[in-house]
Amino acid sequence: MTSADRPQPAHPPRDPAHAVLTVLTTVDSAEEAAALARTAVEERLAACAQVTGPVTSVYRWQETLETSQEWQVLFKTTEAVYPALEARLTAGHPYDTPEIIATPVVRGSERYLAWVAAEVTAG
Repeated sequence: MTSADRPQPAHPPRDPAHAVLTVLTTVDSAEEAAALARTAVEERLAACAQVTGPVTSVYRWQETLETSQEWQVLFKTTEAVYPALEARLTAGHPYDTPEIIATPVVRGSERYLAWVAAEVTAG
């Protein structure tokens, strides 16, 4: 039997409105990262946010190779709330062109994913 012949585990259908996303952004200070994290959770645009850093970023900006310290903020939200979270991050972000990247959570603890969906609102 090949792997293609093996039955695949059944996954419950995803409700698009409650599909969980992780959303990543970066800023240039721990204080700005904490402020974005706190605002998103207070406004129920994210169930939680984790600040990591500093990290070293290497990138090209305006034709110059740059290296800088940044802090990453990872938000947990839902597909339905993402547009409001993105708008909030864009409005409160110190960068002209902020990194805001959403990644779908394809698998996770059922209880945790339900908690995320219950904690956020559509703004």
